[in-house]
Amino acid sequence: MKTLVPFLLLILIFGCKTDSKKARPEKENEVSVMAASDTLIYKEEKHFKSIRQVTFGGDNAEAYWSFDDSKIVFQSNNPGWGMQCDQMFLMNSEETFRDSKPPMISTGMGRTTCAYFLPDNEHIVYASTHLVNKECPEVPLRKNGKYVWPVYDSFDIFVADLNGNIVTQLTNEPGYDAEATVSPQGDKIVFTSTRSGDLELYTMNLDGTEVTQITDELGYDGGAFFSPDGTKIIFRASRPKTDEAITEYKELLSQGLVQPTEMELFICNADGSDLKQLTFLGNANWSPFFHPSGEKILFSSNFEAEKGFPFNLYLIDIDGKNLERVTHGKTFDAFPVFSNNGKFLAFSSNRNNGGTRDTNLFIAEWQD
Repeated sequence: MKTLVPFLLLILIFGCKTDSKKARPEKENEVSVMAASDTLIYKEEKHFKSIRQVTFGGDNAEAYWSFDDSKIVFQSNNPGWGMQCDQMFLMNSEETFRDSKPPMISTGMGRTTCAYFLPDNEHIVYASTHLVNKECPEVPLRKNGKYVWPVYDSFDIFVADLNGNIVTQLTNEPGYDAEATVSPQGDKIVFTSTRSGDLELYTMNLDGTEVTQITDELGYDGGAFFSPDGTKIIFRASRPKTDEAITEYKELLSQGLVQPTEMELFICNADGSDLKQLTFLGNANWSPFFHPSGEKILFSSNFEAEKGFPFNLYLIDIDGKNLERVTHGKTFDAFPVFSNNGKFLAFSSNRNNGGTRDTNLFIAEWQD
């Protein structure tokens, strides 16, 4: 998980896998590829029984369901809602916001990322930079000609109620603490931290106690989620191997930056044991989430792209077999998250944005 705007710009500036072909833009006369019953669904998207657009402007992502599936928390920088950078918003799961604004439940200060419900359905965890600076931090996009993500050392993880009141600060270590998600079993949080000097995964209890490091290989480990039974964790990671790549990674990290253009998916037990690389696809494979069965992973990737886009959603078995393409857009589909009952999928997409760069939330009725 990460702030959305930089990654969306990556769609436009991502380095080429090969320059032999140009990415073909979607044309108005290509609407025939859409299912006649629902023009938000491409006809190849057989896993979507129906779909509903939730937001209509700005960049909206990281939509996570409450444990009872009645509410969703998400982040948005929608300028129409007065946002300068990502803040957290709350919605009932059946709402849409074409002409209205959901309630903001972060402080409105600094930059926030990665909110997630706690089991009581009345509190969320999220990361924020507001203790260090109430203003939105700058977002560097390029370093030495290459695309980068900022890793703000001002991020800490907080617990807030659904009225926006912060009730607990869970982390207070120097450096980056963010990307927190909660086990469906309701007992553990997994998050990313630089407290070891590298971007590693940690788990902790819901009250912030028993912090345990579970990864220790050089590279960016992030965007982690538990399996439905809480026994496994899926995440994205970079793994620099050459001397040049290792030096570049360490230099960027020392400046609070990472380069996210080469990432693969990894899976391990909840304690970090039995770590395995799941994908070997190249380019950026990220935003993984467990299928309700616990036997498959849904994720976003641009591995088939001639240039840096499109990003589409794919399914893969937890043993790395049976890769299947799920979405068939020409730009960007990412951040897939299943409801706890397995009936619905929330995700972010550039579809139906009128040719703008807006990325909106969609909720699809899922069918296997």
